[in-house]
Amino acid sequence: MLYLNHKISQSLHFKIHKSSNPEILLYTVLYLRCMQVHHSVNNLPPFKNAVITIGTFDGVHLGHQQIIKQLKEEAANIGGETVIITFHPHPRNIVTQNKPVYLLTTLQEKISLLSAFGIDHLIIVPFNKDFSEQRPEEYIINFLFEKCRPHTLIIGYDHRFGKNRMGDYHLLEQYGKQLGFAVKEIPEQVINEVTVSSTRIREALLKGDIATANTYLGYPYFFEGMVVDGNKLGRTLGYPTANIIVQDENKLVPSNGIYVAEAQVAEASIVNSEWSIERGSGVSPFSIHHSPLLQGMMSIGIRPTINGKDRTIEMNIFDFNEDIYGRTIKIFMCAYLRPEEKFNSLDALKQQIDNDKENSLEYFRKRKD
Repeated sequence: MLYLNHKISQSLHFKIHKSSNPEILLYTVLYLRCMQVHHSVNNLPPFKNAVITIGTFDGVHLGHQQIIKQLKEEAANIGGETVIITFHPHPRNIVTQNKPVYLLTTLQEKISLLSAFGIDHLIIVPFNKDFSEQRPEEYIINFLFEKCRPHTLIIGYDHRFGKNRMGDYHLLEQYGKQLGFAVKEIPEQVINEVTVSSTRIREALLKGDIATANTYLGYPYFFEGMVVDGNKLGRTLGYPTANIIVQDENKLVPSNGIYVAEAQVAEASIVNSEWSIERGSGVSPFSIHHSPLLQGMMSIGIRPTINGKDRTIEMNIFDFNEDIYGRTIKIFMCAYLRPEEKFNSLDALKQQIDNDKENSLEYFRKRKD
């Protein structure tokens, strides 16, 4: 099965690290540089025998990875290019605005993950009300056919599109025969797995069940934020922390609790550099600048021992004393340690943090073995 396991995801994409397998390293770096990202459906390049699939691909989890595998196999069979069409913002955040969807991956994260899987082209369609209200026939002719020129369209049996979601797989087959492109079905079992995986990952993260989330993802769940000034309580207790603000309000942050985690800190020289998705890059400053992966533990919560009210994210990085205020940090969720608790004193809190550190170090020792 095609997936990024914990070791590969750390050593290849999120951290361009010395690998025991130079071929895998070269493979991944090559694809990180080669995937073309298109932020508009206008002026797309001519694709070679385009094999296309369509979806949100939020999380790029194991279910999605089966679709990617099918896409790549079909493209290899006909000497074609793989093309994924996705949407931004998430369609449900436009169509049903009263029920926001919290994302497993931001747009930049999605680009990076799809790059690592060797996709040739990613088309990011700006999703809005006008696009959602196209008649299904307009969607097929004016968008899919005229803009993308598919050789083969690989799509789920339950795929719906166009105004009021009236378009379906059978309509695509009908127009495919008229316009000269093949339509192939993603097996129902795979589609169901995608749906189940997305739901289970979100539910697991909201319960602090990192093991289940990471299993369904095929890699450690991660998020990015900016390191900001805090109240220095951690420093007072002997455990200085990086206080993190997640800048994408739609990114799903796991439930309150104490976690084993790893971190990457962007190089100071590129904090304000433009590595944005607008340039079509799937490579973040973490991979470009070989940012090391740092072990530690993390707290998410309101800090009840000091009667806190606001939710905070704090990362204690072991054996680390650099000034990283204002820098971007990426957190990888490794394991859940315990729920957030209110202690009777700071001394009692410190004793528990000592235990948390020992439990975190034990986790890393066992993983190494």
